Amino acid sequence: MVRRLRKIEYEVLAVSNGLEGVKLAHAELPDLILMDMRLPLMDGWEATRQLKASSETRHIPVIALTAQTLEEDRQRCFDVGCDDYASKPLQFANLVAKIEELLKKKQVA
Repeated sequence: MVRRLRKIEYEVLAVSNGLEGVKLAHAELPDLILMDMRLPLMDGWEATRQLKASSETRHIPVIALTAQTLEEDRQRCFDVGCDDYASKPLQFANLVAKIEELLKKKQVA
């Protein structure tokens, strides 16, 4: 996914766990975060909670990426502060459409 996003000219920063993700988000203030909900050290649920609780990062849109597809799982993503949701396996075109929509909303705000 990182390679495909870079190919269509998105700048992508990637980490391997939620703790690094929270630190990187505070350091870089990205335009958008793709949050895998099953990360080591700190899962995506807690990482998103922390990002949305911080005045520095709460404005950053977060798209949850998860293989959990039950309605309760989807709702849990929104409950912790995610702005959108994409289930695995990811359909790349749909993910890009979600990214573009959230980036446009952010520019308007």
